[in-house]
Amino acid sequence: MMRYPFRSAGVVAALLLPFALEAQAQKPSLTHDDYDRWNSIDDESLSNDGSWAVWAVVPGEGDSRVRARQLDEGGQITFQRASEPAFTADSRWLVATISPPWALVDSLRRADDRDAIPGDSLVIVELAQFMEMETAHRRVGEVRSRRIAETGAFVAVHLAAPDDDEGEEDSAPEGEGEDEGEPRDRGRTGTPLVLYDLAGDAEYRFEHVTDYRFTDDGAWLFLTRTTPEGTGDGVVRVDTGTGAETVALAGPGQYSRLAIQDDGVTAAVLTDRDAPDDEAGTMSLYWIDADGEAHLAAAPGSEGVPAGWSISGDRTPQISASGARLIFGLRPPPLERDPELEDLLDDEVVEVDIWSWTDDRLQPMQLVQLGSDTTHAYLAQAPTDGGPVVPLAGLDMPDMRFAADDDAPVALGLSDLPYRKLVSWDGTYNDAWAVDLATGERTLMVEKLRGSPQLSPEGRWAWWWDGERRGWFARSTDGGDEIALSSGIPHPVYNELDDRPQPPGSYGAAGWTEGDEAIVLYDRHDLWLVNPDDPASARSLTEERGRAEGLRFRLVDTDPESNAVPLDDAVILSAFDYTTKESGLYRDRFDGTSAPAPLIFEAAQISSPTRAKDADRFLFTRQTFETFPDLLVSGPDFDDPRKLSDANPQQDEVAWGTAELVEWTSNDGTPLQGILYKPENFDASRQWPMMVYFYERSSDGLHRYVTPSAGGSSINYSFYVSRGYLVFVPDIPYEIGHPGESGLDAVVPGVQYLANQGFVDRERIGVQGHSWGGYQIAWMITRTNLFAAAEAGAPVANMTSAYGGIRWGTGMSRMFQYERTQSRIGGTLWDAPLLYIENSPLFALDKTETPLLMMHNDEDTAVPWEQGIELFVALRRLDKPVWLLNYNGEPHGLTRDANRRDWAVRMQQFFDHYLMDAPAPVWMEEGVPALLKGKSLGLRTSSTISDDDADATRR
Repeated sequence: MMRYPFRSAGVVAALLLPFALEAQAQKPSLTHDDYDRWNSIDDESLSNDGSWAVWAVVPGEGDSRVRARQLDEGGQITFQRASEPAFTADSRWLVATISPPWALVDSLRRADDRDAIPGDSLVIVELAQFMEMETAHRRVGEVRSRRIAETGAFVAVHLAAPDDDEGEEDSAPEGEGEDEGEPRDRGRTGTPLVLYDLAGDAEYRFEHVTDYRFTDDGAWLFLTRTTPEGTGDGVVRVDTGTGAETVALAGPGQYSRLAIQDDGVTAAVLTDRDAPDDEAGTMSLYWIDADGEAHLAAAPGSEGVPAGWSISGDRTPQISASGARLIFGLRPPPLERDPELEDLLDDEVVEVDIWSWTDDRLQPMQLVQLGSDTTHAYLAQAPTDGGPVVPLAGLDMPDMRFAADDDAPVALGLSDLPYRKLVSWDGTYNDAWAVDLATGERTLMVEKLRGSPQLSPEGRWAWWWDGERRGWFARSTDGGDEIALSSGIPHPVYNELDDRPQPPGSYGAAGWTEGDEAIVLYDRHDLWLVNPDDPASARSLTEERGRAEGLRFRLVDTDPESNAVPLDDAVILSAFDYTTKESGLYRDRFDGTSAPAPLIFEAAQISSPTRAKDADRFLFTRQTFETFPDLLVSGPDFDDPRKLSDANPQQDEVAWGTAELVEWTSNDGTPLQGILYKPENFDASRQWPMMVYFYERSSDGLHRYVTPSAGGSSINYSFYVSRGYLVFVPDIPYEIGHPGESGLDAVVPGVQYLANQGFVDRERIGVQGHSWGGYQIAWMITRTNLFAAAEAGAPVANMTSAYGGIRWGTGMSRMFQYERTQSRIGGTLWDAPLLYIENSPLFALDKTETPLLMMHNDEDTAVPWEQGIELFVALRRLDKPVWLLNYNGEPHGLTRDANRRDWAVRMQQFFDHYLMDAPAPVWMEEGVPALLKGKSLGLRTSSTISDDDADATRR
């Protein structure tokens, strides 16, 4: 494997162009090496008492670090090579993962000595003491995982095995078990776990642990064990205050899928301890009561379990909050091998996929979903009072959806079985029933619904969106008539900008109020309170101020532990101005006594804040194209935000740019918006080269910060603007049946509007896009010569052949996207053949004069890469300048970092050549023959290649 030569003097020299250097004389432009210097922020949080904030700073390449800030006193702690920080529930301690040095790991990988890479360790710091003495910390390693109790100051650390990070595999001694069949598969034995009682300054060690969970109150720690000889296998309950352990369930076997009751102290576990050795893996379900006693809840043959069915080991059981019932999975009898195959040798067994018109799903879709079909768990419930198992789902109704209150008396049963064929060309439909969890009895709620319904938090209502009728509907789970929930709202609750040939989606819902008394729905602007018993009395909770001022209000969830929309307390709303793209936060009360009042509202993108669990302190970010979203902390009024982080100070060292909103009118008279990014030292008296990028609608992202990075498919705005390009990102509305022309009618007038301002070089305009954007570019260049160069990534060239293709990532037919979704044809190939031809670039490629670069990979799971080939070979035959890059084994977008960087360099070289008069690299001038694959990248220009190198390249 070749390492990418980013620091090759020849390549760097070719990329430092005179125009770019002159345009950015004050500061150096971004280079591809800068990607590694840019940091992101991860795992940010506030301590429960609001006195500390913590976050991880993660570079593009190198060692991450953790920073903790004392918010009132201003102290700060930094941990190098650290990540995944978290506070204990009492806010006194900080826990973080410490990784080995990045340089060491990189060197061992390059030396192909991965076994020598050290594991992660853990650091635990007492915050107050560390600020005084810088010694109050402990280091634990090597660590497999860790968990922090939700109450108190308990931390459980699961260690790697002393000599084998993956544990030990056990087998029977040689010669044993030969006459008695195969011994039970011991699997992997457990490894040590250490429990730290930080407040009590105590620690306890437990051996052979495979899984572990705290109860919510922190009083107990449950452990599962697998020991080398099987003598210590089982489930143990540990008193976290004393470290005393009590065996709850024992016996040789595997114990898995440990679950803990919400807000309780009971547990559940699956185990094969009751199965004979030759049936290892046949599971039983046990629950452990508040006294630590284990009880068998379900096993094959238990009352209520269908004959031949078994307990699924692929679904973690769930204990209701009251502890009254367990929800778990059943598995139907395994399919038996056909007797006619029993006597065949392996090479005599035919492997054939049989596609039949009677299949409910296409064969490729069946193969993609084979794993999930094989492990699908059909849910059932077992009462903990010892009653019989009650199957809930079944072969005729395979899926279930539960209320947020898991003690609700009903669940929703779903079945798409009658409608599975429709997914190939129309969409996903379901029938839904309210299922009584005590008896399994079903009450039909809705038939053939596009999508699936939901349950209100306490299970009183099934509710759903119906795009055909453009409204919200509900039905009581006790039965009764359907209710048109949104019928009393005087404005559309469907997405008015949805321009796809299918029923539109909704604007969403904030949720239900306490006791499932009412639901809060959104229109485009405001929030509406709807009582299902009287939907005509719908009331705007925001007094329709959003509509009056062109704003979008949405509820911010500041209490993730609550399932109810508060009506009596003050709430925080996010706000967004559809026209200016300003955003911010408002405060409101939903009791009708006041209108929403602004707290913070700016020409920026303000994130939804996170509240400290036990304090009125909030963490949020503010970003613009010029300002990285560093962390801010504020009180409840957001009038005193303080900046905590400074993740990318190096941005001041390089040329950046600005972003502004642009407005123009499409060819059909539609007012449109887009974003124009300008270089930092933009001078309107000069003419600048311009890149155009688009993907449906993007203007709402005006204030989004764009981190310099090598993307998986598209140009990086910050990088191109830094190097002296204008970048234009226009919105596109669509007319059904004419997606190609819609793009042309929106984009070209926008480009011409900017060119008429005098600062765009009309001869140096490029365009780039991927997937849907790539298709539109491929179509566009058959109708206009406006662009001096174009890149179309993963484009559809021929809708007539693509229509019958397969999206191999899902196994789905591509018909649905042409008839119903993004491609927007709105009819079948035989209903509208001329529209498919009109919208296919292939049939007009002889009109193309724009040089075209393409990237389409041979493992693309979304757009068949044969589409790229059709486009390439046609242009090649027409003797048009075209290049196709296929990164072997990559999917729709690039995933490997080396490939991303290579693509970023080649795309820049391509556009620099046509838009900035840079010399063309060898791969563009002469290609890279298959003989040189893996030996030459062809990135250098002819002027940087010696005669010997040139000869070698040409060979």
